[in-house]
Amino acid sequence: MKEPIIVIGLGELGSVFARGFLRLGYPVQGVTRDMNIAIVSQTIPNPKAILIAVGEADITQTLNSLPQEWKDKTILLQNELLPRDWHAAEINNPTVISVWFEKKKGMDSKVVLPSPIFGANAKLVFDALSQVDLPSFILDSEEELTYELVRKNLYILTTNIAGLEVGGNVESLANDHEDIMISVANDVLDIQDWLTDTSNDRNRLMSGLLEAINGDLAHGCMGRSAPARLTRAIHFADQAELNVPTLRDIAKKHL
Repeated sequence: MKEPIIVIGLGELGSVFARGFLRLGYPVQGVTRDMNIAIVSQTIPNPKAILIAVGEADITQTLNSLPQEWKDKTILLQNELLPRDWHAAEINNPTVISVWFEKKKGMDSKVVLPSPIFGANAKLVFDALSQVDLPSFILDSEEELTYELVRKNLYILTTNIAGLEVGGNVESLANDHEDIMISVANDVLDIQDWLTDTSNDRNRLMSGLLEAINGDLAHGCMGRSAPARLTRAIHFADQAELNVPTLRDIAKKHL
């Protein structure tokens, strides 16, 4: 019998990964928000891996509540995730995947790009996604992981925040509102530089943004989380004392 895999958060994404793990022959123990993680860890003290599939709003609390013996086995997949988030929870070497497929209730998964993975359990995640026909690839370094996480943040924040202003889909944003897209993207990258404490390669990231846009031209810009994403971005900008004039202008009109 293979060691079980813990899946914390059984929403749409968590369920996709759980199905992949099950098809690989791993028992899966789901953990919902009304279950006590400490009690589960006493029952299963040495799992193969712990996939954390809660939403962005719950990630900090979930990471901080993890038992110490689980921390070196975590797999993270949240949007807006960066190394500072897991370091703050004293998790040093998680496996991280930047998820580039969308899964909504009652619909099959829709792929924008292959999803990059880095960490000790990268092969496990790659194999699980292969079982459910979702493309992914394994990264070679932490530096490449940081690039991929910043790129995903750039895509989500730029399209969501610009979408508050112009609506529509990402094709329209890139073709008809390029000036707003670029202005928002530059503000977003100012914040990402501060959050990662580095000067990220903007030319490469902007090319990566366009690649993602071309991966699903019909993708809507403004999801339900757009106002919350803009609020978080402004909060970080205030902490960093960044101007981010385009974000602040959009916030005045839409928050």
